[in-house]
Amino acid sequence: MGFARACSVALVGVEGVVVEVQADLEPGVAAFTLVGLPDKSLVESRDRVRAAVVNSGGEWPQKKLTVGLSPASVPKGGSGFDLAVAAAVLGAAERIDPGAIADLVLIGELGLDGRVRPVRGVLPAVLAAAEAGYRQVVVPEQTAGEASLVPGVSVLGVRTLRQLIAVLTGEPVPEEAPETAQGRPDAMLAGLMVPGAGVGTGLAAGAGDGHRPDLADVAGQEAARTALEVAAAGGHHLLLHGPPGAGKTMLAERLPGVLPPLTRQESLEVTAVHSVAGMLPPGEPLVHTAPYCAPHHSATMQSLVGGGNGLPRPGAVSLAHRGVLFLDEAPEFSGRALDALRQPLESGHVVVARSAGVVRLPARFLMILAANPCPCGRYTLVGAACDCPPSAIRRYQARLSGPLLDRVDLRVGVRPVHRADLLGQGGSGESTEAVAARVRDARRRSAARLDGTPWTVNSEVPGHELRTRWPVAPGALAAAERDLERGLLTARGLDRVLRVAWTVADLAGRARPESRDVALALELRTGVARGAAVGAAS
Repeated sequence: MGFARACSVALVGVEGVVVEVQADLEPGVAAFTLVGLPDKSLVESRDRVRAAVVNSGGEWPQKKLTVGLSPASVPKGGSGFDLAVAAAVLGAAERIDPGAIADLVLIGELGLDGRVRPVRGVLPAVLAAAEAGYRQVVVPEQTAGEASLVPGVSVLGVRTLRQLIAVLTGEPVPEEAPETAQGRPDAMLAGLMVPGAGVGTGLAAGAGDGHRPDLADVAGQEAARTALEVAAAGGHHLLLHGPPGAGKTMLAERLPGVLPPLTRQESLEVTAVHSVAGMLPPGEPLVHTAPYCAPHHSATMQSLVGGGNGLPRPGAVSLAHRGVLFLDEAPEFSGRALDALRQPLESGHVVVARSAGVVRLPARFLMILAANPCPCGRYTLVGAACDCPPSAIRRYQARLSGPLLDRVDLRVGVRPVHRADLLGQGGSGESTEAVAARVRDARRRSAARLDGTPWTVNSEVPGHELRTRWPVAPGALAAAERDLERGLLTARGLDRVLRVAWTVADLAGRARPESRDVALALELRTGVARGAAVGAAS
C-alpha cells in the first residue's frame, strides 16, 4: 500500500482553486482510476502520464491505482494536472519522497515522451496558489517567466519529467536539449494559444512592433479629439456618430495610446485574463499597456460577455479589461448583444451562469461606440442625396437602446473633414504624447482626491458621493438641473454629467468644476452647444 499527494490548480474563469491530487496504490489487478469530476481531456491524462513515466526511465506500478482530485465538487478540466498526477503516482510508488511533493504545486501537461508542455492560465493559477499559502511552484520552462510575476513564490521551470524527478531525488539534473526545428515555430508553445484566435488578440494596435497610431494623423475633428481626451482622463464611455470616412475608427484606434500605462496590479489582472484566453504573446509574460479589443459587428452575445462549452471563457468585455472596447458599426450588432453590455458597464464585471457553473469575469473597460446616422451613411451630409426613408432612419438609430445610451457619458458628432484640414492647411493636430501628458496630470489630480476610497477615476464615483463629499462651485449645476426638470436628462444622466464636469476640471487644473466645466460636460453628452469652448478641456 502506498499513498502520496501533490497539488495543482483548477481554473474557474480567471480565478483558481487549489486542488489536492491524491494517489493511492492497493494490491489487486492493475488498473488506473481517476475520480474527482474530471473532464474528457483530464481523463485522458491516464494514458499520457503512464507513457511519460515509462519513457522517462521510471517503472509503472502494477497495482490498483486510484487518483483522486479534491475538492471533488469543483469541475476540473484541461491537461495542466498531468505533472501533479505523475508526481503523486511516483510518490505513492516511493520513486520519490512523498514528503517532498506534499506542499508542492505542479502545473503542466506531459507529452508521451516525458516532455513538460506549457498550458494556458499559469499566472492566475500561481496567484491562487500564493493566496492559499503555497510558496513553491513547478511549471513548464516556457511559462516560468509568467509564474515569476507573482511575488513571494519560488518558481521552478522544468523541461522534462526526468528533470523534475532528479530535482526531487537529489540526483544530477540531466541536460535536455530543446526540440526545435530550423525555420519552424516552437511546437511546445501550441498549448498557450487558442486555435484561430491569433497571437496578441485584444492587445493595443502596434503593441507588438513598437509602432502606435498617433493622434497627429487625425485631420481636424477638434470636438471629437476633446471628447477622446476627456474619455481617457476620466474613464468615460464615448459614442462617435457621423458619416463614413470622417475618422471615427482612426480616433478610437488612438485612444489606447492616450491612456496611462497600467499599474502593477492592473497589469497582473490583464495578463491573467489573456493567459486564460490563450491570447498572451509568447515571450511577453506581462502586459504593460491598455488592451484594445474591436470585435466584428457579427459577434454573438456569448463572444462579447463570455461563454463556450462547459465553464464560460472570457469574452471581448474581459479581453478589454482595463483598456478599450471598440464597437464599430454599433447599430449593426444584435440588440441582445448590445443590451448584454449594460450590466458590466455599471459593475465592472460580468457574471455568466451556465449549467456547468457560474463564473465571475473582470470587465472594467472604456467603451467606444461608432455609428453612422443611417443605413447609407449620408443622412447628415448636405447635398448627399440620402436614399433612406424616415422610417428606416428611425429604426436604424433605435438599434442603440435608450438604457444603453444612458450609460454613455459622451456623445459627439463627427463631421466630414474639411479640405483645408485634410491637406494640412489648417495646421496639424496635437500628438498622442502631448494629449497623454495632460491625461496623466488629470489622472494624478483625481487620484489624489479619491485617495482612501475604492474608486480610481471619476467615472467610477457614485453620484451621491460627488454631490455630498465633493460639491461643485455654487450655481455651476444650474443648466444641468434645468435639463433634468425638462426631461432632457435622467437622474443617472445628471450624475454622469457631474462626473464628466469633474474630469474637465481636472484637465484644466481647477480645484472644482465651475459653470463652464458643466456646460462643456452637457455639450459633450447632449450635442447641444452651451456656449462652452470645445477645447476648454485643454
